[in-house]
Amino acid sequence: MKKLNQIAKRRVVVTGMGAVTPIGNNVDEFWTSVKKSEVGIGPITKFDTTDYKVKIAAEVKGFVAKEIMDVKAAKRMEPFSQYAVSAAKEAFEMAGLNMENEDPYRVGVIIGSGIGGLAIMESEHEKIITKGPNRVNPLLIPMMISNMAAGNVAIALGLKGKCTNVVTACATGSHSIGDAFRAIQFGDADVMLAGGTESSITPVGVAGFSSLTALTTNEDINQASIPFDKNRSGFVIGEGAGVVVLEELEHAKSRGANILAEVMGYGATCDAFHITSPTENGEGAAMAMELAVNDAGISKEDVTYINAHGTSTHHNDLFETRAIKRAFEEHANDLYISSTKSMIGHLLGAAGGVEFIVCVKSILDNYIHPTVNSKEADEECDLNYVFDEGINTDVKYCISNSLGFGGHNASLLVGKYSE
Repeated sequence: MKKLNQIAKRRVVVTGMGAVTPIGNNVDEFWTSVKKSEVGIGPITKFDTTDYKVKIAAEVKGFVAKEIMDVKAAKRMEPFSQYAVSAAKEAFEMAGLNMENEDPYRVGVIIGSGIGGLAIMESEHEKIITKGPNRVNPLLIPMMISNMAAGNVAIALGLKGKCTNVVTACATGSHSIGDAFRAIQFGDADVMLAGGTESSITPVGVAGFSSLTALTTNEDINQASIPFDKNRSGFVIGEGAGVVVLEELEHAKSRGANILAEVMGYGATCDAFHITSPTENGEGAAMAMELAVNDAGISKEDVTYINAHGTSTHHNDLFETRAIKRAFEEHANDLYISSTKSMIGHLLGAAGGVEFIVCVKSILDNYIHPTVNSKEADEECDLNYVFDEGINTDVKYCISNSLGFGGHNASLLVGKYSE
């Protein structure tokens, strides 16, 4: 059997991006807020938190589905699907795609959600208890199942190619993009819309993560999500979506597309260690990064920036630091590392999609955002996490890391596009 790097692989580029986030409901708004180091965390408004230890989250603000999509269709979607359709439409328009000029069976979708429609599960369960099973919404199942984000995007845009969804908890968005990358590399599609979406700021979502002691109880919005800081105390739950258009290079060139960046490498591994904790020495995440670098055919020293998973939990930040050291050895000290979650909290299944967009924008603008509000690094977190202010520097290659409950690790390597 031929090794992966011995098989002829088609080049894959990024031609469109779309985002719905706690600090902006499109890519321009989001990136402008990132460059201003804005924090999208605040008191939970979606339900009464009186009896909850956790009072804050990173909610999407000002999102009105009927302004973006058909009103009737929007009513049949939970927010996670609405966010996905909104982000996908933005990415599709940015890419300048016209389905009249495409073979619809060569354009596909891989958009995942870590949890799916948790809010409607809760409300309909309450209805069963109070009003009986015959009163349940007939659209409960198609509204709650996680694959409906991908399905609704395909329906909205007329995409008839490969349509799947990945569910790997917090690594969902990155694995979705990685699998779409592979689909194009090896000829299953010419164009793929890929990413992640999530909306699980609900009573069960918050109570569940709280009982797991994963969420911070700090109510100071500027000190709640402080990745790699010695005073970090857990993550802040967020919501949103990040979707990108990936395209085979020659296909993109043939239609005069504006190429934003090139997807060059993808690594996926499993810790096979613990249901919530990464391996203590970081070997699984390290191997994912090494695979991504090898897939790209570059050296470790070529990588400038890592957009870390950086959740602001004790174990994640410490073990991810160890993973970066293990993968990059001495070069780890020369890397810039930062966590977007310091501004938008943890978007769970959507995190990888949004953070991939950050990597592309970092390459385009030659700007690395800071890990906002983190001040004093943990003693064992001793790399350059870009505290204080952002960095203006040439960013040629960067890696986006995502680590999910269940031991799922994903690393995506993105590079500046050149002929």
